[in-house]
Amino acid sequence: MTRLDFNQILLSESEERLVKIAYLGLGIMGRPMAANLVKAGHDVTVWNRTPKTVDGARLAATPGEAARDAEVIWMCVADTKAVETVLFGPGGVEPVLRPGVTVIDSSTIAPQATREFAAKVRAKGAEFVDAPVTGSKIGAENAQLLFIVGGPEKTVAALDPLFMALGKKVIRVGETGAGESAKIGMNLMIATIFQGFAEALALTGKLGVPPEILVDLINSSMIKSGVTDYKASFVLKQDWSPNFPLRLMLKDIHLMLDAAKQQKLELPSLQQIEKIYQKAVDAGHANDDYAVTVETVKQL
Repeated sequence: MTRLDFNQILLSESEERLVKIAYLGLGIMGRPMAANLVKAGHDVTVWNRTPKTVDGARLAATPGEAARDAEVIWMCVADTKAVETVLFGPGGVEPVLRPGVTVIDSSTIAPQATREFAAKVRAKGAEFVDAPVTGSKIGAENAQLLFIVGGPEKTVAALDPLFMALGKKVIRVGETGAGESAKIGMNLMIATIFQGFAEALALTGKLGVPPEILVDLINSSMIKSGVTDYKASFVLKQDWSPNFPLRLMLKDIHLMLDAAKQQKLELPSLQQIEKIYQKAVDAGHANDDYAVTVETVKQL
Protein backbone atom coordinates (compact mmCIF):
# COMPACT_ATOMS: atom_id res chain seq x y z
CA MET A 1 0.00 0.00 0.00
CA THR A 2 1.29 3.47 -0.80
CA ARG A 3 1.94 5.54 2.30
CA LEU A 4 -0.95 8.02 2.57
CA ASP A 5 -2.47 10.33 5.11
CA PHE A 6 -4.62 8.21 7.44
CA ASN A 7 -7.86 9.86 6.38
CA GLN A 8 -7.02 9.10 2.76
CA ILE A 9 -6.34 5.47 3.60
CA LEU A 10 -9.76 5.01 5.11
CA LEU A 11 -11.76 7.15 2.75
CA SER A 12 -10.23 6.17 -0.57
CA GLU A 13 -12.26 3.58 -2.45
CA SER A 14 -9.27 2.63 -4.57
CA GLU A 15 -7.00 1.51 -1.71
CA GLU A 16 -7.09 -1.51 0.54
CA ARG A 17 -8.54 -0.56 3.91
CA LEU A 18 -5.72 -2.11 5.93
CA VAL A 19 -4.14 -0.05 8.69
CA LYS A 20 -1.07 -0.41 10.93
CA ILE A 21 -2.47 -0.36 14.46
CA ALA A 22 -0.84 -0.34 17.88
CA TYR A 23 -3.34 -1.76 20.37
CA LEU A 24 -2.47 -0.92 23.98
CA GLY A 25 -4.27 -2.71 26.80
CA LEU A 26 -5.41 -6.34 26.62
CA GLY A 27 -7.91 -6.63 29.43
CA ILE A 28 -11.44 -8.02 29.38
CA MET A 29 -12.44 -5.62 26.57
CA GLY A 30 -9.14 -4.81 24.89
CA ARG A 31 -7.97 -8.30 24.06
CA PRO A 32 -11.04 -9.33 22.03
CA MET A 33 -11.09 -5.90 20.38
CA ALA A 34 -7.48 -6.34 19.26
CA ALA A 35 -8.27 -9.86 18.06
CA ASN A 36 -11.15 -8.58 15.93
CA LEU A 37 -8.89 -5.99 14.32
CA VAL A 38 -6.53 -8.83 13.37
CA LYS A 39 -9.48 -10.82 11.98
CA ALA A 40 -10.41 -7.79 9.86
CA GLY A 41 -7.00 -8.00 8.21
CA HIS A 42 -5.23 -5.10 9.89
CA ASP A 43 -1.54 -5.07 10.82
CA VAL A 44 -1.70 -5.10 14.63
CA THR A 45 1.01 -4.79 17.27
CA VAL A 46 -0.12 -5.20 20.89
CA TRP A 47 1.16 -4.22 24.30
CA ASN A 48 -0.10 -4.93 27.81
CA ARG A 49 1.35 -4.01 31.20
CA THR A 50 1.48 -7.71 32.08
CA PRO A 51 2.42 -9.32 28.75
CA LYS A 52 -0.37 -11.09 26.88
CA THR A 53 -0.59 -12.24 23.29
CA VAL A 54 -3.20 -12.00 20.56
CA ASP A 55 -3.08 -14.55 17.74
CA GLY A 56 -1.85 -12.91 14.55
CA ALA A 57 -0.51 -9.78 16.28
CA ARG A 58 3.05 -8.83 17.16
CA LEU A 59 3.92 -8.25 20.82
CA ALA A 60 5.83 -5.12 21.87
CA ALA A 61 7.72 -4.50 25.10
CA THR A 62 6.50 -0.91 25.59
CA PRO A 63 3.67 1.29 24.32
CA GLY A 64 6.20 3.39 22.43
CA GLU A 65 7.65 0.35 20.70
CA ALA A 66 4.19 -0.80 19.67
CA ALA A 67 3.32 2.65 18.33
CA ARG A 68 6.58 3.37 16.49
CA ASP A 69 5.29 2.77 12.95
CA ALA A 70 1.56 2.79 13.68
CA GLU A 71 -1.01 4.89 11.87
CA VAL A 72 -3.56 4.31 14.63
CA ILE A 73 -2.73 4.03 18.33
CA TRP A 74 -5.68 2.47 20.13
CA MET A 75 -5.89 2.34 23.92
CA CYS A 76 -8.19 0.46 26.27
CA VAL A 77 -6.74 0.60 29.78
CA ALA A 78 -8.06 0.76 33.33
CA ASP A 79 -8.23 4.41 34.31
CA THR A 80 -7.15 8.01 33.78
CA LYS A 81 -3.71 7.49 35.30
CA ALA A 82 -3.07 4.45 33.09
CA VAL A 83 -3.95 6.45 29.96
CA GLU A 84 -1.60 9.25 31.04
CA THR A 85 1.22 6.76 31.64
CA VAL A 86 0.72 4.98 28.30
CA LEU A 87 0.75 8.28 26.45
CA PHE A 88 3.32 10.35 28.33
CA GLY A 89 5.14 8.13 30.82
CA PRO A 90 8.46 6.27 30.42
CA GLY A 91 8.29 4.10 27.31
CA GLY A 92 5.09 5.87 26.28
CA VAL A 93 3.89 6.85 22.83
CA GLU A 94 4.50 10.62 22.97
CA PRO A 95 7.95 10.50 21.29
CA VAL A 96 6.56 8.69 18.23
CA LEU A 97 3.49 10.89 17.75
CA ARG A 98 3.54 12.69 14.41
CA PRO A 99 1.21 14.12 11.77
CA GLY A 100 -0.97 11.46 10.18
CA VAL A 101 -1.32 9.41 13.37
CA THR A 102 -4.64 9.11 15.19
CA VAL A 103 -4.93 8.13 18.85
CA ILE A 104 -8.19 6.40 19.84
CA ASP A 105 -8.96 5.99 23.54
CA SER A 106 -11.62 3.40 24.38
CA SER A 107 -10.91 3.58 28.10
CA THR A 108 -13.49 5.15 30.40
CA ILE A 109 -11.75 8.11 32.02
CA ALA A 110 -12.34 11.67 33.21
CA PRO A 111 -13.67 13.94 30.42
CA GLN A 112 -11.49 16.87 31.50
CA ALA A 113 -8.36 14.70 31.46
CA THR A 114 -9.35 13.50 27.98
CA ARG A 115 -9.38 17.07 26.72
CA GLU A 116 -5.99 17.75 28.31
CA PHE A 117 -4.45 14.61 26.82
CA ALA A 118 -5.91 15.42 23.41
CA ALA A 119 -4.34 18.89 23.47
CA LYS A 120 -0.91 17.38 24.16
CA VAL A 121 -1.35 14.81 21.40
CA ARG A 122 -2.42 17.47 18.89
CA ALA A 123 0.58 19.59 19.84
CA LYS A 124 2.65 16.80 18.25
CA GLY A 125 0.61 16.98 15.04
CA ALA A 126 -1.43 13.83 15.71
CA GLU A 127 -5.20 13.54 16.17
CA PHE A 128 -7.15 12.26 19.19
CA VAL A 129 -10.59 10.66 19.48
CA ASP A 130 -12.25 9.47 22.67
CA ALA A 131 -14.28 6.36 21.88
CA PRO A 132 -15.40 4.49 25.01
CA VAL A 133 -17.63 1.51 24.41
CA THR A 134 -20.62 -0.29 25.85
CA GLY A 135 -21.59 -3.90 25.22
CA SER A 136 -19.60 -5.74 27.88
CA LYS A 137 -17.28 -8.70 27.35
CA ILE A 138 -19.68 -10.58 25.07
CA GLY A 139 -20.11 -7.55 22.83
CA ALA A 140 -16.35 -7.19 22.54
CA GLU A 141 -15.92 -10.85 21.65
CA ASN A 142 -18.72 -10.81 19.06
CA ALA A 143 -17.86 -7.42 17.53
CA GLN A 144 -21.18 -5.99 18.72
CA LEU A 145 -19.95 -2.95 20.65
CA LEU A 146 -21.50 0.51 20.62
CA PHE A 147 -18.88 3.24 20.22
CA ILE A 148 -19.59 6.52 22.04
CA VAL A 149 -17.32 9.00 20.31
CA GLY A 150 -15.96 12.48 20.82
CA GLY A 151 -13.72 14.19 18.31
CA PRO A 152 -13.57 16.10 15.01
CA GLU A 153 -16.37 15.01 12.68
CA LYS A 154 -14.07 14.30 9.74
CA THR A 155 -11.70 12.19 11.82
CA VAL A 156 -14.53 10.18 13.36
CA ALA A 157 -16.01 9.52 9.93
CA ALA A 158 -12.63 8.36 8.66
CA LEU A 159 -12.37 5.88 11.52
CA ASP A 160 -15.77 4.34 10.85
CA PRO A 161 -14.43 1.21 9.05
CA LEU A 162 -12.26 0.42 12.09
CA PHE A 163 -15.10 0.97 14.54
CA MET A 164 -17.41 -1.23 12.48
CA ALA A 165 -14.86 -4.05 12.52
CA LEU A 166 -15.48 -4.16 16.27
CA GLY A 167 -19.01 -2.96 16.74
CA LYS A 168 -22.57 -2.59 15.56
CA LYS A 169 -22.96 1.18 15.79
CA VAL A 170 -21.00 4.42 16.17
CA ILE A 171 -22.56 7.51 17.73
CA ARG A 172 -20.56 10.72 17.60
CA VAL A 173 -21.66 12.72 20.63
CA GLY A 174 -19.66 15.88 19.91
CA GLU A 175 -16.13 17.23 20.19
CA THR A 176 -13.27 15.90 22.30
CA GLY A 177 -14.37 14.65 25.71
CA ALA A 178 -18.02 14.33 24.73
CA GLY A 179 -17.73 10.57 24.32
CA GLU A 180 -16.37 10.17 27.85
CA SER A 181 -19.02 12.53 29.24
CA ALA A 182 -21.82 10.48 27.67
CA LYS A 183 -20.22 7.19 28.74
CA ILE A 184 -20.11 8.07 32.43
CA GLY A 185 -23.75 9.20 32.16
CA MET A 186 -24.68 5.83 30.69
CA ASN A 187 -22.76 3.99 33.40
CA LEU A 188 -24.57 6.09 36.00
CA MET A 189 -27.83 4.69 34.64
CA ILE A 190 -26.44 1.14 34.69
CA ALA A 191 -25.45 1.54 38.34
CA THR A 192 -28.77 3.01 39.43
CA ILE A 193 -30.93 0.59 37.41
CA PHE A 194 -29.04 -2.39 38.78
CA GLN A 195 -29.25 -1.02 42.30
CA GLY A 196 -33.04 -0.94 41.97
CA PHE A 197 -32.98 -4.53 40.76
CA ALA A 198 -30.76 -5.59 43.67
CA GLU A 199 -33.00 -3.91 46.24
CA ALA A 200 -36.14 -5.39 44.67
CA LEU A 201 -34.59 -8.86 44.86
CA ALA A 202 -33.64 -8.31 48.49
CA LEU A 203 -37.08 -7.06 49.53
CA THR A 204 -39.20 -9.54 47.58
CA GLY A 205 -36.93 -12.38 48.66
CA LYS A 206 -37.63 -11.52 52.31
CA LEU A 207 -41.35 -11.47 51.41
CA GLY A 208 -41.16 -14.95 49.91
CA VAL A 209 -41.13 -14.22 46.17
CA PRO A 210 -38.82 -16.63 44.28
CA PRO A 211 -36.17 -14.61 42.39
CA GLU A 212 -36.82 -16.40 39.10
CA ILE A 213 -40.50 -15.39 39.33
CA LEU A 214 -39.58 -11.77 39.96
CA VAL A 215 -37.25 -11.83 36.96
CA ASP A 216 -40.02 -13.28 34.79
CA LEU A 217 -42.37 -10.51 35.94
CA ILE A 218 -39.75 -7.83 35.23
CA ASN A 219 -39.02 -9.17 31.76
CA SER A 220 -42.75 -9.39 30.96
CA SER A 221 -43.48 -5.78 31.87
CA MET A 222 -42.47 -2.19 31.18
CA ILE A 223 -39.88 -2.52 33.96
CA LYS A 224 -37.67 -4.62 31.70
CA SER A 225 -34.34 -3.04 30.77
CA GLY A 226 -31.21 -4.07 28.99
CA VAL A 227 -29.39 -4.08 32.33
CA THR A 228 -31.75 -6.54 34.03
CA ASP A 229 -32.18 -8.59 30.86
CA TYR A 230 -28.41 -9.11 30.60
CA LYS A 231 -27.56 -9.51 34.27
CA ALA A 232 -30.52 -11.55 35.55
CA SER A 233 -29.23 -14.92 34.37
CA PHE A 234 -25.90 -14.36 36.10
CA VAL A 235 -27.64 -13.26 39.29
CA LEU A 236 -29.95 -16.29 39.34
CA LYS A 237 -26.92 -18.58 38.98
CA GLN A 238 -24.90 -16.51 41.46
CA ASP A 239 -22.22 -16.32 38.79
CA TRP A 240 -20.01 -13.38 39.68
CA SER A 241 -17.31 -14.01 37.06
CA PRO A 242 -16.35 -10.58 35.75
CA ASN A 243 -17.95 -9.17 32.64
CA PHE A 244 -17.65 -5.71 34.20
CA PRO A 245 -15.46 -5.93 37.33
CA LEU A 246 -16.81 -4.17 40.39
CA ARG A 247 -13.55 -2.25 40.88
CA LEU A 248 -13.97 -0.67 37.44
CA MET A 249 -17.59 0.26 38.04
CA LEU A 250 -16.54 1.83 41.35
CA LYS A 251 -13.84 3.73 39.46
CA ASP A 252 -16.51 4.98 37.06
CA ILE A 253 -18.77 5.97 39.97
CA HIS A 254 -15.92 8.10 41.29
CA LEU A 255 -15.58 9.69 37.83
CA MET A 256 -19.31 10.51 37.91
CA LEU A 257 -19.16 12.00 41.40
CA ASP A 258 -16.05 14.02 40.55
CA ALA A 259 -17.66 15.37 37.38
CA ALA A 260 -20.83 16.24 39.31
CA LYS A 261 -18.77 18.08 41.93
CA GLN A 262 -17.05 20.09 39.19
CA GLN A 263 -20.48 21.05 37.87
CA LYS A 264 -21.83 21.81 41.39
CA LEU A 265 -24.40 19.04 41.01
CA GLU A 266 -25.64 16.60 43.66
CA LEU A 267 -26.20 12.91 42.79
CA PRO A 268 -27.72 11.60 46.04
CA SER A 269 -28.65 8.10 44.86
CA LEU A 270 -25.20 7.57 43.37
CA GLN A 271 -23.59 8.67 46.62
CA GLN A 272 -25.40 5.84 48.41
CA ILE A 273 -24.52 3.35 45.69
CA GLU A 274 -20.85 4.30 46.05
CA LYS A 275 -21.00 3.28 49.72
CA ILE A 276 -22.48 -0.11 48.80
CA TYR A 277 -19.79 -0.74 46.19
CA GLN A 278 -17.10 0.19 48.70
CA LYS A 279 -18.57 -2.33 51.17
CA ALA A 280 -18.40 -4.97 48.42
CA VAL A 281 -14.75 -4.11 47.76
CA ASP A 282 -13.99 -4.29 51.48
CA ALA A 283 -15.61 -7.74 51.52
CA GLY A 284 -13.16 -8.96 48.87
CA HIS A 285 -15.29 -8.62 45.73
CA ALA A 286 -13.22 -6.03 43.82
CA ASN A 287 -12.49 -8.39 40.93
CA ASP A 288 -15.95 -9.97 40.80
CA ASP A 289 -18.64 -8.65 38.50
CA TYR A 290 -20.47 -5.63 39.90
CA ALA A 291 -23.62 -7.82 39.99
CA VAL A 292 -22.24 -9.29 43.22
CA THR A 293 -23.60 -6.18 44.94
CA VAL A 294 -26.88 -8.11 45.02
CA GLU A 295 -25.32 -10.04 47.91
CA THR A 296 -24.02 -6.85 49.55
CA VAL A 297 -27.51 -5.32 49.56
CA LYS A 298 -28.93 -8.42 51.26
CA GLN A 299 -26.41 -7.99 54.08
CA LEU A 300 -27.04 -4.30 54.80
